[in-house]
Amino acid sequence: MLRRIRSLSTLISSAKPSLLNQVTYGLHFLEAFSTEALKPAEAGILSKARTPTVNFVLGGPGVGKGTQCTRIAETYGFTHLSVGDLLRKEISSSSEYGEMILETITKGKIVSSEVTVKLLKRTIESSETDRFLIDGFPRSEENRVAYERIIGIEPEVVLFFDCDEEEMLKRVLHRNQGRVDDNINTTMERLKVFEAYTLPVIRYYTGKGKLHKINAIGTEDEIFERVRPIFST
Repeated sequence: MLRRIRSLSTLISSAKPSLLNQVTYGLHFLEAFSTEALKPAEAGILSKARTPTVNFVLGGPGVGKGTQCTRIAETYGFTHLSVGDLLRKEISSSSEYGEMILETITKGKIVSSEVTVKLLKRTIESSETDRFLIDGFPRSEENRVAYERIIGIEPEVVLFFDCDEEEMLKRVLHRNQGRVDDNINTTMERLKVFEAYTLPVIRYYTGKGKLHKINAIGTEDEIFERVRPIFST
């Protein structure tokens, strides 16, 4: 089906302007439906007895973030929050955002930052724990800025699971999880979105000295052993 797999950077450099315009539109169109003005440091998260500890986990589609997050959470006592799972749960709840979120995810685009951060804020506030591993966030600079404005908790660690495009594509197309976005067209779109919007976030946290790049090629155990030193110090 695919005789040659181009690199992520090659994909983006060859993308038509109209494609990136569509992706940009996908970042913004849900914000028009936001009905609640949020202010930074509102009561809730910062009213907890202790300020929660937050860690971000980034990586392209199929890189294995979810599997590693589960092991990290179990080993080191974090609450694992998957942004993808939160969005899919919102879809199944028939909420005001569900249909719009479904349409955006199906197209391989990024859901509005306002919607995503609201879901995270609500989940963190209602949790009985205060140590979080947030999987798949922030996926764009707009996500990051919205998070800093609305939640404002500096991440302690940002993990980046790095994997080549061919391997990511193979994993997505063979994982058989029944997800609406696990098809070749949507996955290729997601890879383009990742290159265009998530790599700037990775560069930002690299500059702040918070990013830890993990080689995501190998067995589950091998990859986890590369993660251990980060949380065992």
